[in-house]
Amino acid sequence: MTTQLLSPATVPTSRRASLTADPRVLVVTGAAAIALTGVFVKLSAVSPATATFYRCALALPILGVMAAREWRRHGGIPARAMWIQIVGGVLLGIDFALWSQSITLIGAGISTVVVNIQVVIVPALAWVVFRARVPVRFVIAVPFLFAGIALVSGIFGGGEGGGDAVAGTVLALTSGVAYAVYIFLTGRAGGAGRPATQVLVTTVSAGISGSVVGSIWGGVDLTPGWDAMGWLVALALSGQVIGWMLIGFGLPKLPAEVGATLLLIQPVLAVMAGMMFLQERPTLIQGLGCAVVVTAVWMVSVPPRARVVTTVPVASG
Repeated sequence: MTTQLLSPATVPTSRRASLTADPRVLVVTGAAAIALTGVFVKLSAVSPATATFYRCALALPILGVMAAREWRRHGGIPARAMWIQIVGGVLLGIDFALWSQSITLIGAGISTVVVNIQVVIVPALAWVVFRARVPVRFVIAVPFLFAGIALVSGIFGGGEGGGDAVAGTVLALTSGVAYAVYIFLTGRAGGAGRPATQVLVTTVSAGISGSVVGSIWGGVDLTPGWDAMGWLVALALSGQVIGWMLIGFGLPKLPAEVGATLLLIQPVLAVMAGMMFLQERPTLIQGLGCAVVVTAVWMVSVPPRARVVTTVPVASG
C-alpha cells in the first residue's frame, strides 16, 4: 500500500493543530507513520488475514470514540455515503490482504513502492468514466512507471524478499489497483465533516473483506502471541489512526505541489525502513526501478501550478 487517509471529499480540521503545528511536519510525520506499516506487517510474522484483521480491529476503539463525537455534533452520514464507504472498504481490505502477502515475497520497501500504481489508475478511471482530460505529464509518466515496475519485479536482475519476485510484484500491482478503485469510489461518497465516521465504516468493511481474501494464505490467528500482538498494535495505530490524522490535518493547509511532493517521502522511507529494520537488500536494478517509479509518481502527482489541496484518501499500506 501504495499508502493510509480519509475519503477524498472529507478532511478533518483542527483549530489547535492549525495554530501550533507546521503542516509540513504533520504531513511528513504522517507519511513516516504509513511508511512503517510494511515493517510492522513483516515483523509480526503473521498471515495476511491475521495482519488485516488486527490492523482494522485494533483501530476500532479509537475510531469509534472519534466517530461518536462526530455523531453527536453532526449526526450520521447519508445512506448513499454509507454504502459507498462499505463497498470502498471491501476494496481496501483486498488491498491490505494482497499487499501483506506481497511483503512476504518482495519485501516491505519494494512492495510499498509498487503499490503507488494507484496514482496512474485513478486518473485513468476518471478518463474512462467521465472523459476527463488526460494531462500530458500523465502520458509521459506512464511508460516510465511501468518500466520501473518491471525493474523492481526482479525480471532483469533477480529479487530480494525470500520468494517469487514476479508473483510479489503482481500482488502489489493488484493491491494498488484495488486501492485506486477505492479512492475513485469514495471520492464521490459525500458526507463531508464526518471523516472519522467514514473511516470507521471503511475500516470495519476492510477488516471483514481482507480477512476473507487473506485466508487464501492462512486463516485468522486469534492467538498470535504477545510479540506479534505488539507489532499488530503498532500497525493499527500507525496505519489506521496516526497516519491519516496527521496527513488529514496538514495536507489541506499546503499548496498541492508541496503536499504531493512531501507524500513521496512515504515510499522512499519504506525502502529505507526495510533496509534498516528488516535487512532487506534490493538489487542495484531493483533500486533503480524504485527510483524510476518514485520519479514517475512525482510526474503524475505534482500539478503544474499551485493550488490548495482539499482531499486526502485513506492510506494504502
